[in-house]
Amino acid sequence: MTVFDLYRQAWCMGFKPEPLQTVTEWADRKRILSSKSAAEPGLWRTSRTPYLKEIMDCLSPSSPVERVVFMKGAQIGATEAGNNWIGYIIDQAPGPLLSVMPTVEMAKRNSKQRIAPLIEETPALSERVKDPRRRDSGNTVLSKEFPGGILIMTGANSAVGLRSMPVRYLFLDEIDGYPPDADGEGDPIELAEQRTVTFARRKIFMPSTPTVAGISRIEAAYEESDQRRYFVPCPDCGHPQTLKWSNVKWPEHEPEKAAYCCEDCGSLIEHRHKASMLAWGEWQATAEGDGSTAGFHLSALYSPWFTWAQAAKEFIESKPYPERLKTWVNTTLGEVWKGEGEAPAWKAIMDRAEDYEPRTIPEGGVYLTAGADVQRDRIEAEVVAWGPNGESWSVDFRALPGDPYQPEVWRDLSDMLDETFEHEAGGLLKIGRLAIDSGYATGEVYKWVRLHPANRVMAIKGRAGSAAILGSPTPVTVTAGGKKIPRGAKVWPLGVDALKAQLYGRLKAGMEDEETPARCHFPRRYPEEFFKQLTAEKLVSRKNRKGFVVHEWAKSRDRNEALDCRIYASAAALAAGCDRWSPAKWGQMAAALGVQPARESTKPPPAPVMQRQPRRSSSFERRGL
Repeated sequence: MTVFDLYRQAWCMGFKPEPLQTVTEWADRKRILSSKSAAEPGLWRTSRTPYLKEIMDCLSPSSPVERVVFMKGAQIGATEAGNNWIGYIIDQAPGPLLSVMPTVEMAKRNSKQRIAPLIEETPALSERVKDPRRRDSGNTVLSKEFPGGILIMTGANSAVGLRSMPVRYLFLDEIDGYPPDADGEGDPIELAEQRTVTFARRKIFMPSTPTVAGISRIEAAYEESDQRRYFVPCPDCGHPQTLKWSNVKWPEHEPEKAAYCCEDCGSLIEHRHKASMLAWGEWQATAEGDGSTAGFHLSALYSPWFTWAQAAKEFIESKPYPERLKTWVNTTLGEVWKGEGEAPAWKAIMDRAEDYEPRTIPEGGVYLTAGADVQRDRIEAEVVAWGPNGESWSVDFRALPGDPYQPEVWRDLSDMLDETFEHEAGGLLKIGRLAIDSGYATGEVYKWVRLHPANRVMAIKGRAGSAAILGSPTPVTVTAGGKKIPRGAKVWPLGVDALKAQLYGRLKAGMEDEETPARCHFPRRYPEEFFKQLTAEKLVSRKNRKGFVVHEWAKSRDRNEALDCRIYASAAALAAGCDRWSPAKWGQMAAALGVQPARESTKPPPAPVMQRQPRRSSSFERRGL
């Protein structure tokens, strides 16, 4: 083939019209699900998850939609819908495609576990992407070349990857897990979207499970869209409705008998009718939107693999624990978690303080963490004892006076780290892990952190607006002058907004119910100034530059050191893994002290009462379905 023939072929390809085949049609004909990553391997069937058809068709070139936003729960097939789109691009509409995961490591893992099987086991794709074992294949872990295009995979934490090249297609996966800033160069979503501005017919796909209200990226993107909801008919009366959690009913203490109650006729619908309801369902827009963004919201209640009984069982297990309930709301309902924004009354918390001595660990607490806040003329610190289910006891709150740019105050902090605290039962404990804020006197903090084992001391940097509570640590390897530091300190990014909402939720729940598993305990001898500082912030609302309402924490009084120290101590507990320890491990730690751990809460949450209605013949059955 001559050079002229190559130019002529490229010229002709430039005038080739977009394929009329949709992503759904391509997937039903050519997509093969791998046994390595799919519960139901074999030929893809959109009929199994009919709610994905309109989402995938909006990603087709024939659709005028520019952005597709998908706020979702778990187990509904969103990841595979995105993979169908990738396969369609490679086979039918080639062009540059950028796929962004929250981190580079997640992008590598997704490439090996999802993208590689997608290409290898779908013949239409394996023919177009060369074998990675060939030296000139252009097929690496984070890059897949194919005729007419290339797939680049990267993480939202890599500014270099986000500004690598112009792209026509952009796949932003799990955006609520993105860091607020990519290597100091700005918002990762904005950086990635800038890669698409030169393409008139660009496509952007943004599927994600939501996190916290006000800071959830997918929530903000969904509010810009036409906000489509999937309406399914009742099998008895045919009334179209969206599936709502409030309509899932079960007999008291029998979640395994949960069923869905029609909001119109009141009849109870069993899980076996879900497939027929989904087949007859349809998406309906509930807002005007910006004209170029199609938004879809879907909870796990629609999932053909997830029963209403499973949802009820997981709800009952999660309800007593705020952190687990938040995860359930995010992943099952596909909704944002609305944390407690109003600070509880400081006097009410002080009035509920208990008769145990400061610097003494009450029964139930078996692991110590500390949070330290560096100020201009002192370091404030709180020591907290932890037990199962997130229950906590404040053991000590002290101020270490001194200039943080002088060594004396750091010696005092080291002495506190080595101090032993007596347990009520007679055992002794040292602080297991200490978290210190690096926002002030940063260099001095790093210098002190490097003097101690990394598994006992951690430098943190608070990030307002971050949905992630505790991110991956970043090594600090050089000084301000550029000199390399052996064994450089690591800085942990901390989502302070989520931790404040969590703390206030626990404080309020503890005031309402003494049986709350994650209750916070305080000694009666603490001064009232401590409780005022602990409740010194509240969640306020304002409009951002795009005109959308966002929520942020603001001080209601000057001093808030007690609140900051508690947040940092909580971060140290998370880094130590306290939230993941099994009851057996808590028991082992308690036995080492010769004490009993706090008991597991057995108080069941109230269940919605299910009133059975007379069973009528199903409209699906009347239709012969």
